[in-house]
Amino acid sequence: MSVISLSKGQKIDLTKGNPGLSKIIVGLGWDTNKYSGGSDFDLDASAFLVDKNGKAGGIEDFIYYNNLVGGNGSVNHTGDNLTGDGDGDDEQIKVDLAAVPAHVEKIAVTVTIHDAAQRAQNFGQVSNSFVRVVNEANGQEVMRYDLGEDFSVETAIVVCELYRHQGEWKFNAVGSGFSGGLSALCANYGLQVG
Repeated sequence: MSVISLSKGQKIDLTKGNPGLSKIIVGLGWDTNKYSGGSDFDLDASAFLVDKNGKAGGIEDFIYYNNLVGGNGSVNHTGDNLTGDGDGDDEQIKVDLAAVPAHVEKIAVTVTIHDAAQRAQNFGQVSNSFVRVVNEANGQEVMRYDLGEDFSVETAIVVCELYRHQGEWKFNAVGSGFSGGLSALCANYGLQVG
């Protein structure tokens, strides 16, 4: 089975074309370009569980390095990678689609740069960013979205969304950048942090 490669803005059926697909791994990876800032790049993957109004109900709907499990256990972050070194996925978020609470219409997967302002870092210094969906049952990659080099000053990116549509789950390759890092993203989804 060939992997489906998506481009920005593309939406595709996730469960409809893959009967029995329930437990998935959303893998995110990136490389950082050499630059003279002297600090490690610590990119953080997060997931926001949002309702039909596009808002998270509370901090329990925000899965990130300080809150690794949400959605009644249906969404699990496998842990923080502080440098992004090495091949393959740098961070992973596991989702049991069948167990996601009914009020959650969408799971937005995001990547932010930790301490971006203090370290003078942004996504213009990041390359080869990708997200892929893997069937946890057999380890097969189902789809992949390479983000390209569209970013400059942004410090946060909404990478993709998993969303419900007529009883099935779909995947949306979003790739939209935000300035203002994690706090801007949280505000976008109706959360106050910090």
